[in-house]
Amino acid sequence: MDVQSILYFIFAGILLVSALLVVTVPNPVHSALFLMLSFFSAAGIWIMLQAEFLGILLILVYVGAVMILFLFVVMMINLNLSEPRKGFKALLPWAFGLGTVVVLQMGAVIYHHFNVKPNLDVLKNLMVDGSNTRKIGQVMYTEYAFPFEIAALILLVALIAAVAITLRHRKDAKSQNASAQAQVKSSDRLTMVTVAADMSAHQTNPPTPVVAETAPVAPPMVVAGSQEKK
Repeated sequence: MDVQSILYFIFAGILLVSALLVVTVPNPVHSALFLMLSFFSAAGIWIMLQAEFLGILLILVYVGAVMILFLFVVMMINLNLSEPRKGFKALLPWAFGLGTVVVLQMGAVIYHHFNVKPNLDVLKNLMVDGSNTRKIGQVMYTEYAFPFEIAALILLVALIAAVAITLRHRKDAKSQNASAQAQVKSSDRLTMVTVAADMSAHQTNPPTPVVAETAPVAPPMVVAGSQEKK
């Protein structure tokens, strides 16, 4: 057994164990971390199969972006772990049934793959320029353009759902409703009121003139010394 086979079995074993722990550990944060470990193991297997672009893309996109988003959402929504555990035993038969269906489907695909002889001409065309990145791009955007757009739409829906889950309406938060502001008419904001002039009140009760009060003038003071000199 060569070194490549040993590395393959190591990566495959880590991938299987981490994938099993993703669905069995009760803590969602630990589950996301084990999913990151499974992505790393799958990327290692792809690199060993000379699919370097897919391996690096798996690490950069899924581990570096998607899983960080998952961890952010899980930590922000503050999940109550006691509620999901209540109906866990009741859903075990459904889980085993769906798991059996998935295993049978994967087994059928693998069995069909081993019975079909590979097309060597296609493999030679893929390795003409020494890299499969260009060929993957050509196949993805020509033959599989529609599934690629569907996958992008699913990721967009998942992103919007993550934002909607973490969005919490606060009572003390003030916000503007642009739709309600645009629908307001001028008559709703300003009301013109016509008031009739009442002249009878001015005729019956004429205004009383206001007389200013003057302060009394003090009499002149007579000094005795001044009269003797005169």
